[in-house]
Amino acid sequence: QVQLVESGGGLVQAGGSLRLSCAAAGRRFSDYHMGWFRQAPGKEREFVAAINWSGGSTSYADSVKERFTISRDNAKNTVYLQMNSLKPEDTGVYYCAADFARSAYLSERIHSYDNWGQGTQVTVSS
Repeated sequence: QVQLVESGGGLVQAGGSLRLSCAAAGRRFSDYHMGWFRQAPGKEREFVAAINWSGGSTSYADSVKERFTISRDNAKNTVYLQMNSLKPEDTGVYYCAADFARSAYLSERIHSYDNWGQGTQVTVSS
């Protein structure tokens, strides 16, 4: 198991930027593919971005491509989500999640991830 703690959320105006961090503890961090998901009020949790165990492969939801960048530092046991050109529809609770890397497949499915953080609130005002 790996324990995950997100930070970096907050209130920002549309067009602004935020950088989320997710610190991991427990099992070796590089054993996991990592993902970011978000949940807006009254909506289901949705995929945002994912990065494989080495950082060599990434995946993004269409709604955040060209605006968000996922990265990781295995030496610091941390995954990041740089969010630029934020829009009000990006508002929600952002969750970090870990998927034990049994294969090279980088999943966008919520149910592939079995370790979750508590989430950090991101609010984008118009």
